[in-house]
Amino acid sequence: MFPMLTLLSMFYYICLRRRSRSGTRSETLGSRRAVELGQRSALPVTVEVEQYGKEVLDFSSHYGSENSMSYTMWNLAGVPNVYPSSGDFTQTAVFRTYGGWWTQCVSSALPFRRTPPNFHGQDFLELAFEEPVYPTAVEVLETYHPGAIVKILACSLNPFSQNPPADVRWEVLWAGKPNKAVTPQARQFSPSIRQISFATNLLRLEVNCSLLEYYTELDAVILRGVRERPILALYKIPVIDINDLSDSEEEISDAGGLCCRSGGENRQNLGNGFFDRLPYELIQLIVSHLPVPDLCRLAQSCKLFHKHCCDPLQYIQLSLQPYWARLTDASLCHLQSRCTLLQRLNMSWTGNRGAVTASGFCSFMKACGVSLVCLELSCCHFLTEACLEVIAQTCPCLQELNLASCDRLQPQAFNHITKLANLRRLVLYRTKVEQSALLSILTFCPELRHLNLGSCVMIEDYDVVASMLSARCRSLRSLDLWRCRNLSERGLAELVSGCRLLEELDLGWCSTIQSSTGCFKHLARSLPRLRKLFLTANRTVCDSDLEELAANCSALEHLDILGTRMVSPASLRKLLQCCPRLKLLDVSFCSQVDSRFAQELSGLFPNVSIKKSFTQ
Repeated sequence: MFPMLTLLSMFYYICLRRRSRSGTRSETLGSRRAVELGQRSALPVTVEVEQYGKEVLDFSSHYGSENSMSYTMWNLAGVPNVYPSSGDFTQTAVFRTYGGWWTQCVSSALPFRRTPPNFHGQDFLELAFEEPVYPTAVEVLETYHPGAIVKILACSLNPFSQNPPADVRWEVLWAGKPNKAVTPQARQFSPSIRQISFATNLLRLEVNCSLLEYYTELDAVILRGVRERPILALYKIPVIDINDLSDSEEEISDAGGLCCRSGGENRQNLGNGFFDRLPYELIQLIVSHLPVPDLCRLAQSCKLFHKHCCDPLQYIQLSLQPYWARLTDASLCHLQSRCTLLQRLNMSWTGNRGAVTASGFCSFMKACGVSLVCLELSCCHFLTEACLEVIAQTCPCLQELNLASCDRLQPQAFNHITKLANLRRLVLYRTKVEQSALLSILTFCPELRHLNLGSCVMIEDYDVVASMLSARCRSLRSLDLWRCRNLSERGLAELVSGCRLLEELDLGWCSTIQSSTGCFKHLARSLPRLRKLFLTANRTVCDSDLEELAANCSALEHLDILGTRMVSPASLRKLLQCCPRLKLLDVSFCSQVDSRFAQELSGLFPNVSIKKSFTQ
């Protein structure tokens, strides 16, 4: 298979290379002379502007609450609050996840095929500055576990302008692979950035925290730049070398002889390089390794490849998230005829600022949604009530729907989800879903296995929601109630009594639940399959709760009891001895567990990642 892939790549390269040569040798020489003359001339004196972020415009997730400033992305605006100090501070911007723990959970969605190897983004944030400049440097002040940033982009749109441009462009200033710093200490991250042809006051940071040992924390972003366009940026240097402008037969032959070969002194044209002699299925397998843009380009090279690249079998899974900056209504229209068998679609992050319209999305769904099983739409701000109505009408087989951080979707839109009776996984994190709509969804979608209601601030009474889950969704495997404001012991008791198949339960920052009522002991006895339990920042968790978990939840893998004052070292040791599958244990800010004992436990249980945060 690999030799065939090599041949295809070479043939594809030659086709594109020959078609892309629009410049002549004289134009190339002229451009080079212009640059040389520009270098000899005196450059104008420019003053570099330094500015901190003015406003956070958008982001995919954050650790904090929607109703406070602690650990939220909004902390990234303005001057530093913490830097150069290191450690865990509430005044910083923190994303929701870190490491590989969340992708190991049963609630995690399956990855999409054909994701480009250079796309690493898991989260993002967009930050506006006061004045548009031509960037000369970007500096990110990271105060805890640095190394998450994988891409920095600049936008041609001025978010404060009353006259936005017709064509919004995003350019990459810097890109790298997932990384982690040697130490968790604070640092100033200032990568070497490339020049762009427009002034900008809107930056986007994409992050990947999969290699980090704990939550990364960002304090501020500095944009440095000049008001006038640098003179060297006025000249575009050709990407093709001046010595490489030949279209000779020797060049093609040296490139691998894919399109022609030597037979004595004669050359015989092989057309498509014998590809038409391969079995149809083998060619399909070869082109299935190409990312979507390359697949579309290859379709233009010859009739044979057009047939294979437009086969709907190539588009059973389609992830457009890596191409969020380029996706438009026209792109969706172009893909419609190819996606008639589409089953899994990822459009997360796409279409914002008018690139995709509600009507364009609805048209695509009507043409391609009949077989959809999975639909990822996190951070898609073009969505309207009409869009959800079309999804409900045209996607009868839909089992997974992700609307995370679609916080501009109006509350009444969620009522249409009730028509998706086959739903198994529903993510409503950071949405405006209201209690009445949610109760209707739970009534008409009894097959739910995974439900995420984290940071859903419009729900008035989570006890009522818990009671409905207990009555209607008894097959529930995972439930995320991160930062739900008013779940009581009564609601928790009903939940665990009815949903006994739960394997994951996130009650992080649910401060209204009190251990003294025995609710956590009842939870441990009722959920023997439990693999993940987050009781983050519940100050009342005590030794007897951990003893019940040790006795009844031997399958436990992830436990977060950050912030409790009532757990002793002895109960932690017993828990680790009784739960051999435990991989993650967060005891940060547990007042009875000091760093020395945490290190001792790490030595005794090397397979468990024990977290002990600090401030400095």
